[in-house]
Amino acid sequence: MGIHYDYKSTKSAKLMEKQAKREKKLAEKKAKRLAKEGVKKNNEDKVLDASKPITLDFLTNPNKE
Repeated sequence: MGIHYDYKSTKSAKLMEKQAKREKKLAEKKAKRLAKEGVKKNNEDKVLDASKPITLDFLTNPNKE
């Protein structure tokens, strides 16, 4: 009978620990995803200058400045 008493008394604490662990894991995934998206957004922020003509060289090699 002692085993069941012990299980009931610690059940809520174990559930809270599991939930905290799950939330921590989800927060880490979200932070990682946001950091990854931030890197992508920085690369896309380049705006073309309207006064310059678009050449074939620019289209084939956009990293060249």
